[in-house]
Amino acid sequence: MKEKKKLLFVFNPHSGKAQIKNQLLDILDVMVKAGYEVTVYPTQAAGDAALQVETEAKEYDLVVCSGGDGTLDETVSGLMRCGGCVPLGYVPAGSTNDFANSLGIPKDMAKAAAAAVGGRRFACDIGAFNEDYFVYVAAFGLFTEVSYKTSQEWKNVLGHAAYILEGVRSLREIPSYLMEVEYDSIRLQDEFIYGMVSNSTSVGGFKGMTGKDVLLDDGVFEVTLIKKPRNPLELNEIVASLINLVDDTDMVYSFKTGMVRIRSETKIPWTLDGEFGGDHTEIVIRNLEHAVDIMVPEEES
Repeated sequence: MKEKKKLLFVFNPHSGKAQIKNQLLDILDVMVKAGYEVTVYPTQAAGDAALQVETEAKEYDLVVCSGGDGTLDETVSGLMRCGGCVPLGYVPAGSTNDFANSLGIPKDMAKAAAAAVGGRRFACDIGAFNEDYFVYVAAFGLFTEVSYKTSQEWKNVLGHAAYILEGVRSLREIPSYLMEVEYDSIRLQDEFIYGMVSNSTSVGGFKGMTGKDVLLDDGVFEVTLIKKPRNPLELNEIVASLINLVDDTDMVYSFKTGMVRIRSETKIPWTLDGEFGGDHTEIVIRNLEHAVDIMVPEEES
């Protein structure tokens, strides 16, 4: 008798208003019908998914995770620590699911499960953030405090950013960071209120915000840095640029790179895929090209 393939299914039972509880039997049915012997692991605490995947993944043929950005981030981090040892399937259960949208993974959980077990492998870039990892966005500054992860009514994070900026009564109220940014033999020194290093066609549920010609397997990130406005005119310029998604201002730096180093005098809090990534004075972000094989739907002929 042919030995069954083994699948580790790690899911966050609380993601997206716990909707997976109503879908769990359908998801497992899809996996078993695809010929897998399934081990189910509901996460118990923060950091649990990463540890489980890091220690157990090599015993399986496929790892599938279900949850929001945090669960995906942890699962990928665990896979990276075991050398990207097996392919990854993803059943999104969060609220915005930017990365799943970028990969064309269906919102319907049973269909996403079908893609996870019966789709094709996509060799995806992953971000290294000092000794940590992120899947699709590392960010700092004003708008990460009111994270796109938690503000559901504002799907457009930079639209939300523009909204916040318009509500700022005094320019002095905007927190800013003096930074030195190095990439591709270029060095910038400026004061920034927001920065984002991304590998996604959308952030905060809004497409187009990360720039044009975004590919998830090209070895480069899209970087956006917003300078501190010195007067109301510059503030309006930033707001207009964010609302219109047009890079026609000197107040916003936009570029692509495979590696960026950022230094600051003071510690700056970062978010990685919407989760707290620690306070840092120096970070090196590298694009790890084709680091993880992610299962995506078969291309329609």
